[in-house]
Amino acid sequence: MKKLINDVSTVLGESLDGFAAAHADIVSLGPEHKFVQRKVLKPGKVALLSGGGSGHEPLHAGFVGHGMLDAACPGQVFTSPTPDQMIAAADAVDTGAGLLFIVKNYEGDVMNFDMAREMSGRQIETVITDDDVAVENSLYTTGRRGVAGTLVVEKVVGAAAEQGVGLSALKELGDKVNRATRSMGVALTSCTVPAAGKPTFAISDSEMEMGVGIHGEPGRRRVALGSADSIAEEMVAAIAADLGRTGDALVFVNGFGGTPAMELYLMYNAAVAQLSKHGIRPARALVGNYVTSLDMAGCSITVTMLDDEIARGWDAPVHTPALRWGM
Repeated sequence: MKKLINDVSTVLGESLDGFAAAHADIVSLGPEHKFVQRKVLKPGKVALLSGGGSGHEPLHAGFVGHGMLDAACPGQVFTSPTPDQMIAAADAVDTGAGLLFIVKNYEGDVMNFDMAREMSGRQIETVITDDDVAVENSLYTTGRRGVAGTLVVEKVVGAAAEQGVGLSALKELGDKVNRATRSMGVALTSCTVPAAGKPTFAISDSEMEMGVGIHGEPGRRRVALGSADSIAEEMVAAIAADLGRTGDALVFVNGFGGTPAMELYLMYNAAVAQLSKHGIRPARALVGNYVTSLDMAGCSITVTMLDDEIARGWDAPVHTPALRWGM
């Protein structure tokens, strides 16, 4: 294993220290590395809080700031944060209008965020994201996995929160964006968790995992490596069939950490060509490594169907470490 680390046991803490120092104008780090919070809170605004296992950077801490999250709780690599982290974060960022938890549909995340909600004694609603069309149930979930579509929910709901929308309406909006969003991923290589020191799964140079999860969980099937066009065709067909809708959409091609930008843009081009066959028009785009799986090579395609409300939320100004426009 070749990684830029000092000690496996201190990877997360040292990474968070560097992250907070590099973006000290936007975020601050909570005590004992329990959470990352927005440096300047907006009084009277519903606070948005998310989190999950580390290894998916910049999700979630990279999306803390104006127009997105108020706090994010980082767990150990691919491991849910604990309820005490979420409670500490809620205490730090609640300015009196309540909190909205945005939670990926993994059993550990859902359970721990729910425990934190019950224990905190605060006014909290929850949006659970489950945009992955690849499999209905996996090693870590009951129902579909929450993957890259989580970013879209955080962005659109974050914009509405910034404008003073109330807690119940934000919950409704988050559920609406989640219903309008579908994703699917493909892996060309495994990732390597630092504590394990070896690849999570074995895959040959001539194979790919179609429908892989963001922790390297198995997808629909292991198949022979195909062309970018054929990969995009299968992924888009699954997404479009599940959406069952036509019209304008946000098309988000997300890298898993080990795929260069050149290939991600190539995949965007392939995805757009396939989407046109299903009556889906790319009105907005995002391409890059945003919801990663450490160093895994591969990508996911996310499609969010747009109406005026979702498009306005996506276009609204945002200023976070990893996503910035309109400021």
